[in-house]
Amino acid sequence: MRILDDWLAAHEAELIAIRRDLHAHPELAFAEKRTSDLIAERLRMLGLAPTVLPGGTGVICDIGEGERVVALRADIDALPLPDLKDVSYRSRTPGACHACGHDAHTAILLGVAAVLAAMDLPGRVRLIFQPAEEAIPGGAVGTVAAGAMAGVVSIYALHCDPRVDVGFVGVRSGPITAACDRLDVHLSGTGGHTGRPHLTADVVYALGRLITDLPGLLSRRVDPRAGLSLVWGAVDAGNAANAIPASGSARGTLRMLDHDAWDAAESLVQELVAQIVAPTWDRRRSSTPGRAWAARTSRGTSITRPARWPGSACGVPDRRCRSTCTSRGSTSTSPRWPSASGSWSIRRWSLSVSGAVLRLPLARPLLCLPIRNTAPLLCVPLRSTASCCV
Repeated sequence: MRILDDWLAAHEAELIAIRRDLHAHPELAFAEKRTSDLIAERLRMLGLAPTVLPGGTGVICDIGEGERVVALRADIDALPLPDLKDVSYRSRTPGACHACGHDAHTAILLGVAAVLAAMDLPGRVRLIFQPAEEAIPGGAVGTVAAGAMAGVVSIYALHCDPRVDVGFVGVRSGPITAACDRLDVHLSGTGGHTGRPHLTADVVYALGRLITDLPGLLSRRVDPRAGLSLVWGAVDAGNAANAIPASGSARGTLRMLDHDAWDAAESLVQELVAQIVAPTWDRRRSSTPGRAWAARTSRGTSITRPARWPGSACGVPDRRCRSTCTSRGSTSTSPRWPSASGSWSIRRWSLSVSGAVLRLPLARPLLCLPIRNTAPLLCVPLRSTASCCV
């Protein structure tokens, strides 16, 4: 532990500078060109040979040799939010901000790279700097396609958590974050006057039923242990009080913790949408086309695997290897701004979590504890006192 503390003390200013530089220059999903160039350059300075992903954003870099690979992953993209903080390293990119801590994740992994590059490793470690974690479908798809998971037997990641104090790491058995997909439902009809709703396909009424009924029906059709949750974020239909619009839409996110439920979700949503909307218009008295509704999700890609897996926020892009994610304490003051907020900042941080990974035998789980999957995070104190204000 003392060796790690000494290393952190010697490189503290450098790591803070990297984090603040990334924070001041946030880049959104699939546009992280400057960020990727910075990562690649820092790795080359360590004598490593990084590879930028084919899309021009995201970086992969191996350290050591061996057939079995242990992967360490960090996400690098920012959120489309204004930076509301009054600090010298405030975002200089209008409408973009590192409000979820990806700048810290990137700086941490670069620090780990510096330590690993100076070690005589008994195997191979792969650093994965994944782009577009915030997008749906996300950058995990292209990252896996580029070979990031080839030969990987286990993968580790961490994520800032403002609910956990600095000096603690949150762990649990099973998924620590949910898989997420975007749901778009578009309804169309003939429209008409509110004085004659019986002669129309009332899109607004249908949307109202859909918004309230679909989440409830899903909870009765899916095993509750799957942790499925549908939450709407946007609804749009019409602009006049006395006119029924001809079209409308609802958008939201669908999250779950179970692979089987994930695989069945799209067809189930389509089925339930049809059942909910069907009674809302009269085929005998309306000229509405037979297909009065349409629903689609963002998974319309050519790949056979979903864009994200349970635990995707901690970078588990595939289920072909053992994966571990921890929740790293990032807040020590009040108020505890939630992540994905323009007011949230990392008050203090500790790189001890990165050191904890280094002390593990290769290809072994980070921590095995008999914790029920429904239990809250177990907060484990870190003995190291190496922390700094960033």
